Amino acid sequence: MTITLDLAAGPLTPRLARLVDLLGELVETGEGAVRLSEPTAPRLLSSVPPPRPSPATMDPSPAGDDPQTLRIFAGTRVVRQGEREISLTRIEFDLLLFLAEHPHRVFTRLQLLGSVWGYEHAVARTVDVHVRRLRAKFGVDTPLVTTVYGVGYRLADEARVRVDRFR
Repeated sequence: MTITLDLAAGPLTPRLARLVDLLGELVETGEGAVRLSEPTAPRLLSSVPPPRPSPATMDPSPAGDDPQTLRIFAGTRVVRQGEREISLTRIEFDLLLFLAEHPHRVFTRLQLLGSVWGYEHAVARTVDVHVRRLRAKFGVDTPLVTTVYGVGYRLADEARVRVDRFR
C-alpha cells in the first residue's frame, strides 16, 4: 500500500499529525518505509522517528549471556529466563508470543481476543486477567507488558525478549 501526503506550507492539522505518528510507528517496527519528495522531506523527517531494532529480533546469543533475557521457544512452547523455566498456560504463552512478535504495537482487548483467543465473544476483561497473571509469574523486576491507558496493551519497550522459532 502506498500513502501519498500532499503537505501544504503551514502547521500540520491534528489528524494529519496523528497519521504521521502512526506512519512513524510502522517505520519503527520495520513494517513500513518512508520515501519523501524533496519539498516536504525536511519538515516530515523531523516528525518521523528513525527505525530502531526491536527486542524480539535481537542478535542470537547464548542463553547464559544475560539472565534477564526472556527466551520464547515457539516450537516447544517453553519460556526461559536465564536458567529458570517459566510455566505458562496455553493462553498465557500465546499472548506473550503474540506480543513479542509484534513489538511496539498497541492492541485493544478485542484485537487480542481475536488474535490470541481466536474469538471476540468473551468478556474483554479476560485479557486483563491474563496480563495480570503473566506479570505475576515474571515478577515486578521483569518489565513485560505495558498498559496503554484507554487503548490496550503492548510489549514493554524495555522488555528483553527473544523468540526462537526452531526449538
